[in-house]
Amino acid sequence: MQAPIPHRIFDQTFWLSAQRCAFWEEQKALILSDLHFGKTGHFRKAGIAVPQSVFKEDLQRLLALIDFFKPQQIIAVGDLFHSQANLELDLFKRWRENFPGLQFHLVKGNHDILKKAWYADAGLTVWDTQLQIGAFYFNHDKCVATTDSFSFCGHLHPGITLHGMGKQSLRFPCFYFAHNHCILPAFSRFTGLAAVDKRAAKSIYAIVDTALIKL
Repeated sequence: MQAPIPHRIFDQTFWLSAQRCAFWEEQKALILSDLHFGKTGHFRKAGIAVPQSVFKEDLQRLLALIDFFKPQQIIAVGDLFHSQANLELDLFKRWRENFPGLQFHLVKGNHDILKKAWYADAGLTVWDTQLQIGAFYFNHDKCVATTDSFSFCGHLHPGITLHGMGKQSLRFPCFYFAHNHCILPAFSRFTGLAAVDKRAAKSIYAIVDTALIKL
């Protein structure tokens, strides 16, 4: 795992990881978005042969991040799950039982449509639209911040296009920082990418394989 890169906001340190998450040092909080757990099971239910290894690799990556950062809390900025409950979500619930002391916040996204009782059984603290900690806001589909606050959001699955010689180009997931907000990369690798406007960015960190590249 590449060493995380520090990014300072309001005298707070956020460690950015090429594993598609950020660690808020002062709050001991692991921040991520768009995990879409259960998506591969949803596709298989529809007759599309997507291997379950995709889900297991994402869950294993989350476990490795917990072991590395040792957070006291996790903040999932929406779309933790993809659809209705299925076998993969049962596996997540069993995985969650291994961390009873780890607080797990979920700011609901458009795909988080499970019943309240299911979230409670999984030990999740659910926020319908927004979580606020000090001057920092966490929203799913739209970053909401003022001049004296900062917002983290997801939903977009931001991607940045890098151009090479001979009109070659590749698009990579990225952390997209504007003046008062950050659009987080999708944690799941089983997602598409939406192009972002480099001109409006304060800084962008492209995720190229297992490395972060600041643009």
